[in-house]
Amino acid sequence: MIKKSNKAMNISKFDKNMEIKKADENGLVWHMPYEKPLKLAGFYWFDHDQVYRRFPVKPQFPLSEGVEGLSWCTAGGQIKFRTDSGKISLKVKLRDAGAMDHMAQTGMSGFDLYVGKPGKETFYSVTRFPCGATEFTYELFNSEVRKLRNFTINFPLYKGVNEVMIGLQDEAKIEAPPAYREKNPVVVYGTSITQGGCASRPGSCWTNILSRRLNTPFINLGFSGSGRGEPEVAGNIALIEKPAMLVLDYEANGTAYGCIFEKTLPEFISILRAAHKKTPILVISKTRYGQEALDVEPDNKSHRKNYREQCKDFQQKLVKKLQKAGDKNIYFLDGSELLGKDYWECTVDNCHPTDFGFFRMADGIEPAIRKIIFKKK
Repeated sequence: MIKKSNKAMNISKFDKNMEIKKADENGLVWHMPYEKPLKLAGFYWFDHDQVYRRFPVKPQFPLSEGVEGLSWCTAGGQIKFRTDSGKISLKVKLRDAGAMDHMAQTGMSGFDLYVGKPGKETFYSVTRFPCGATEFTYELFNSEVRKLRNFTINFPLYKGVNEVMIGLQDEAKIEAPPAYREKNPVVVYGTSITQGGCASRPGSCWTNILSRRLNTPFINLGFSGSGRGEPEVAGNIALIEKPAMLVLDYEANGTAYGCIFEKTLPEFISILRAAHKKTPILVISKTRYGQEALDVEPDNKSHRKNYREQCKDFQQKLVKKLQKAGDKNIYFLDGSELLGKDYWECTVDNCHPTDFGFFRMADGIEPAIRKIIFKKK
């Protein structure tokens, strides 16, 4: 005989998602970015590894030391949701401390917040915390007007994140964000500039700018000094299912450190094309360095104007060759024009863009991606 029990079953004991969360002393309830209805974007392998990392913890193809380490940097990561909470706070635990002498901590290690409808989002605030801190709590939003709004929180560009929690007011409504216009991600592989060096805050990185404008998820695979076009990296990128588009912008590293760009680029494209027969591939040549405006020849060969023009010419010819061979979904964009005629005013150090430079890059890249994906100018 089965003995009946009058004791109510505590479902949260078996399913933590069913647990009723209690407000803290400030009236906030804390949520994890991966909890529904919040949407976590930019980390393709998160569901498998449960960590904020841009390549898998155990990649199918071995990564170089640089790519392996920089995979923990969370560039391109986003949290999206709708809520009527009048307050939004973050609790953050970074993987480590650190600083760069030419990039603001708010961009390197901070989170920023955008508010508004898709395609019309407005910057609201960025986390500020003591220099070198690895743990902090910060209020990102505070409004006396309670109404449903769309929010996007961007992850740090040059730091790893062990934990982040979003604090919303008790009993606030929480809803899924509006659907993307294009649900499949634009995957961008490149260098420190792709990763976001040296934006003053995460939302100013050009991949985040275009993610907002196009209402499309982006996966940022920029690796500072380490975007060298290794076939193993291409092999891991090729594992991403159904990308809307693949963007290659690694010339700046692919021509340095003894790399043979003329060898790596055709092989990189070949590996991606074998896995994604019809996915659009956009090749972008390097932006200009500020030194080109002077009659001074840089010591570094890869920084010289004539060498950049040779590499641009090589990329143009390669794309045309592939097009003539039957690949109708490969395109080229001249990166030397992206920063404008006064390109020397657009960088921190003659190389890495400021926010101003990144917005110019986004302005130049947006029409190409929009035309290719949405078939519109």
